[in-house]
Amino acid sequence: MKRKVIIDTNGLMVPGQFGIDIFMELKRLGFDSYVVPRASVRELEKISTQGRGRDRTAAKIALSLLDRCTIVEKEGFADDVIMELATSKEDTVLTSDVELKKRLCSKGVSIVRLRERTHLSL
Repeated sequence: MKRKVIIDTNGLMVPGQFGIDIFMELKRLGFDSYVVPRASVRELEKISTQGRGRDRTAAKIALSLLDRCTIVEKEGFADDVIMELATSKEDTVLTSDVELKKRLCSKGVSIVRLRERTHLSL
């Protein structure tokens, strides 16, 4: 059975910010299908053109990784779309957004997080 993980905006920026291959790490954790909401793609596009320094570079790198992901066309604010997707399909979410993590935890959603700036863990 395929294990899906929903990746939010800052999750996709991890490779550019910390030099971590998120796809290798997610595969190590047992995931083989990657989902990104269209709203997160829009956030990355905005950061890649209007952001500064490392964030701008990380967003550009993130955009280059999208060909390995399935983009979900669902309208709304990125965090709300992620909440809806994760709770309806019981998927896991890769994020380091504190508020989103609180919301996901309250619904019992599994979260993949960055650990010690060197690897991902469940």
